[in-house]
Amino acid sequence: MTDSILCGLIGTGIGASLTPPMHEEEGARQGLRYVYKIIDLDELGLSVADLPRLLRTARELGFRGLNITHPCKQAVLDHLDDLSPEARRLGAVNTVLFDGGRAIGHNTDWSGFGRNFDRGLPGVALDAVVQLGAGGAGAAVAYAALTRGVRAFTVVDPDLARATALRDTLTVLFPDVAVSSATPAELPRLLAAADGLIHATPVGMAAHPGTAFDPALLRPDLWVAEVVYRPIETELVLRARALGAPTLTGAGMAVFQAVDAFRIFTGVEPDADRMLAHMTALIEAERVPA
Repeated sequence: MTDSILCGLIGTGIGASLTPPMHEEEGARQGLRYVYKIIDLDELGLSVADLPRLLRTARELGFRGLNITHPCKQAVLDHLDDLSPEARRLGAVNTVLFDGGRAIGHNTDWSGFGRNFDRGLPGVALDAVVQLGAGGAGAAVAYAALTRGVRAFTVVDPDLARATALRDTLTVLFPDVAVSSATPAELPRLLAAADGLIHATPVGMAAHPGTAFDPALLRPDLWVAEVVYRPIETELVLRARALGAPTLTGAGMAVFQAVDAFRIFTGVEPDADRMLAHMTALIEAERVPA
């Protein structure tokens, strides 16, 4: 048995996160004494301004690493010693490894979505892709999509300035891709000419039910990739699947970003299928009345 591995998650409103049981269960299956703690800024009465102190304290207490979520993914950048190439390109970190006295930032959101996409939508057409949502996970998801050979990519967001800022970032990173920005009012035209849609807004979550646009715009030959994973089957996924369209739920992204973080923290290759089965079981258990 190895020494204990202590990790945690920093963010706001994360008390119900499934990340701790997912990490700890896989750690136990791997024969590790793995402890994963929630550090909820809201519950502790803290803010993003306390992030430097939290990072310093975690390092002093012997944490191996931290996952970072809203609203700290960009704020944490100024308090790290180094960044992985992807984290540097994206300007966002969701995983911090403490190694040899240094804090190194990684981004596994993009790799988590990419691995889920490769697994769930192999061989789909990528000539023209529309992404709805330019905030939160939007940059990481878009980066993953463009690394897979998308030829024309449109970022759609109610906040055109935010969509345009992401467009500009992606244009620098992928100069060979035709990247544009638009508002939801243009979705009928954009989706009519698209091969696929990536949905990266909070709409569809349990607290925000429904769809972010008129589902009448869906087609049997328009693949749909979802980022929301609670519930696993959002209304968007169900409506697209009912038409016979290829669909991808957000559960895989949530799991595969955790798979990559687990590997970074432990140096051990986790069983992705086992972690996906465990995550699915945890989400399904939430639907069963106590």
